[in-house]
Amino acid sequence: MSESKEYCTFHVEGMYFGVEVQLVQEVIRYQEMTPVPLSSREVSGLINLRGQIVTAIDVRRRLSLPDRPEGKLPMNVVVRTEDGAFSLLVDEIGDVLDVDTSTFESSPATLDGVVRDLITGVHKLKGRLLLLLDTAKTVNGVAA
Repeated sequence: MSESKEYCTFHVEGMYFGVEVQLVQEVIRYQEMTPVPLSSREVSGLINLRGQIVTAIDVRRRLSLPDRPEGKLPMNVVVRTEDGAFSLLVDEIGDVLDVDTSTFESSPATLDGVVRDLITGVHKLKGRLLLLLDTAKTVNGVAA
């Protein structure tokens, strides 16, 4: 009997990522941010989420990818970690996918750099790879 897991999916610079659904607090449109002086480049700012102050991390910058094109606003995937809630700024939101665990594989050798360090593995889907983002590693070490 096969098992499956649910992933909240999103796109960043043409790559297709997934985060386990139980780690996602919510997905919201772009929010105005308060800049954080002297923070790392990956921190885009702080957002006020119904009274909760959340650090917004630009996933493009975290993965050492080019900045988002001028005028294209990111979406927020708010995730829960041991250190609290963080917003991951992504290019586009996908769907919630129910994926058979038998399609899981370790990270391909063709991935390099920070991308390889921040994913836990991949699922081979029809026509594309779903890269599983490690949210703890993604937010770890990013100073607000």
